Amino acid sequence: MTNHSLRDKVAVIAGGAKNLGGLISTTFAAEGANIVLHYHGDGTRDDAEKTLDAVRQTGVRAVAVQGDLTQVADVVRLFDVAIDSFGGVDVAVNTSGRVLRKPILETTETEYDEMFAINAKAAYFFLREAGKRLNDEGKIISLATSLLAAYTDGYSTYAGGKAPLEHFVRAASKEFAPRGISVNNVAPGPMDTPFFYPQETPERVEFHKSQALKNQLTQIEDIVPLIKFLATDGWWITGQTLFANGGYTTR
Repeated sequence: MTNHSLRDKVAVIAGGAKNLGGLISTTFAAEGANIVLHYHGDGTRDDAEKTLDAVRQTGVRAVAVQGDLTQVADVVRLFDVAIDSFGGVDVAVNTSGRVLRKPILETTETEYDEMFAINAKAAYFFLREAGKRLNDEGKIISLATSLLAAYTDGYSTYAGGKAPLEHFVRAASKEFAPRGISVNNVAPGPMDTPFFYPQETPERVEFHKSQALKNQLTQIEDIVPLIKFLATDGWWITGQTLFANGGYTTR
């Protein structure tokens, strides 16, 4: 029986400096994977350095790469650095994204463009480069959102920008299948991270909690094992969007 482990594999983690991405980086490292840790800019540089240090303390090799993934050249460079540093890539995880809760009538063209650039365009070209550059039998995992299955207000540009990932993943899973590359999305419910709270009032936070198991938001510690599974023993799952939200929504 094949052992689908992360030991001695190379993983590219987009948005890998903190929160969910940071925990994926350190968890994969603890399993023996060498890490290519992407971070966006100066605002997350300190977090990237701390996570990079924690990763290296596990005994694996790691590099950090700064880049704006809405720029295709930076996506290409991310994978260039990974291959130049380690000779290949086995797993690519994209946690990058941006949240905006704002009524349609108040949304500007600039906000629309920015939201779709990071949530759709960056995700598309990350998939493209991963499909080009991953070793055979590689794994690609992108972060979607359970709002894709919700009927709610305010999140038109966020949920709308994430919605194309389902179609991107379906097509990519067929196109990359001859090389044994699996491609999936994980769609958490509202996560207990600093990205969530600025968008909501205290009353709405309590409402979101009330919609899930144990009256709580999704914890990043509950999402990382699923991403690890898709990167290892869950290799036979492909072309799917997995809703991991404690019953917050269903399909």
